[in-house]
Amino acid sequence: MYELMVKLHFSSAHRVEDYPGNCERLHGHNWTVKVYVESDKLDGLGMVVDFRTLKEKAKNVISIIDHQYLNDIEPFKKINPTAENIAKWIYDQLKKELSVSKVTVFESEDSSASYSEK
Repeated sequence: MYELMVKLHFSSAHRVEDYPGNCERLHGHNWTVKVYVESDKLDGLGMVVDFRTLKEKAKNVISIIDHQYLNDIEPFKKINPTAENIAKWIYDQLKKELSVSKVTVFESEDSSASYSEK
């Protein structure tokens, strides 16, 4: 099985409603996102997908939430914009066009959440 990964960054603010601590207040993060795709086959050029294509599609999704207040964006008006929910949302958006296998979202250098359908 082949696995590719691209890493992107975005900034945004959010609140984790009903959280019993500081995260309930408005605050921001410089997020890091890792998007993974996998395939057991390569195309005629010997690639799973061109890194440029993968990065472009991931950037298009990330641009929706970059420099935004996440609580004002669907689906985060109804669910908390936690790293877990953001990872799933990015995964779901990318799954429409790519064989995405996992998305990992870092809210800090040493704290992340991943989503996959495995």
